[in-house]
Amino acid sequence: FGRYSIYMTVFSYSAREAGGRRVEGRLEAASRQAAVSDLQGKGLSPIHVREAVVLRVRSGKVPERKLATAYIQLADLLRAGVPILRALELLGRGKSDARLSSAVSQVAEKVADGSRMAEAMQSIPETFPPIHTAMVRAGERGGFLEDVLAKLGTFLEQQSERRSAILGSLIYPVIMIVIGLGIVIAAMVFFVPRFQDYFDGIDLPLSTQLLMGASDILIGWWAALVAGLGVLIAGWFVIKSRPEYQRKMAGIRLKLPLFGALSRSLAVARFTRILGTLLENGIPLMAAMSISRDSAGNILLIEAIDEATEAVGAGESLSQPLARSGLFGEDVVEMISVGESANTLPDVLKGVADGAERRTDRILNTMMKLLEPVLLLFLAGAVLFIFLALVVPMMQLGSEIS
Repeated sequence: FGRYSIYMTVFSYSAREAGGRRVEGRLEAASRQAAVSDLQGKGLSPIHVREAVVLRVRSGKVPERKLATAYIQLADLLRAGVPILRALELLGRGKSDARLSSAVSQVAEKVADGSRMAEAMQSIPETFPPIHTAMVRAGERGGFLEDVLAKLGTFLEQQSERRSAILGSLIYPVIMIVIGLGIVIAAMVFFVPRFQDYFDGIDLPLSTQLLMGASDILIGWWAALVAGLGVLIAGWFVIKSRPEYQRKMAGIRLKLPLFGALSRSLAVARFTRILGTLLENGIPLMAAMSISRDSAGNILLIEAIDEATEAVGAGESLSQPLARSGLFGEDVVEMISVGESANTLPDVLKGVADGAERRTDRILNTMMKLLEPVLLLFLAGAVLFIFLALVVPMMQLGSEIS
């Protein structure tokens, strides 16, 4: 069954209600007798209870775009007058993504048992993050669940499109880097060693000695190089989770030309977009800030948001502690201050996010325009270095022979 796991404590059943209507479904229980007792406790008369094999996805997140589509479909069903349980059961039968279908089916089961949708979603955090459950909870309490689901679906679609655009802009540079490294490594392994015999006994220039030495190391010690690279990667994964390392790297990243502005703009855009979306859907400011803090992706900004949350809890306005952190631009702080005064903070935050995203696009375009010629120059320089390191000794040898 590959990446799926079999759970044998799930039972399928057929039973009759007190009025005689036949119902079917599934439930989890420690044994068949426990399942029968559970059904009887719900006022059902079991006809048959059989052990069922249920395939559930062991790991992996549901793609954001598919989750967005599911939310929009659920909102459309609710607006059409379909009851929430029926709508969830319909979505749970979908075949497009087994992980999504399994998660929605679990939510439907818990809703059938009397739980609210937000509570059921909260029990599956790997599929439904806190921002989703918070918005759904607010929609259930306020009686506008279908509107919240539609907004959540649209929000996720925008986030997915944004991420796809950023990744798409990085594809070409990554391809160039891979091709360039492939050409250099192939030349060092297959082309350069052919000249070893020609250069025996010749006083080689420093560039040729370096080239030959690098080729010998690459060919003779490739296993050690691969192992060393693996150790470095594993060490990086271990170290990067430490707060002191994250804090130091975040500070360095913010000070880098272009990269610093890009990192700051991305963090501010994510935080303000999610915070504004939560506030727009009725989530209180303190709870919204606690939920949206992790979206920043920068530990310095997360710490600034935590301090701002404490300050807001003590009675301060949001703009004051954000200004003290020094991580938000003066224009951003001023806009937030105006939004608080005019009681239009959700709209202002979304406007800030729009501006930060436009700034991110400009920085990315500038970086891509600079990166392409730099990569081409690097590749051309590497090939030229190999060529000259091999040709110069041959020219010297030719002149000596002549």
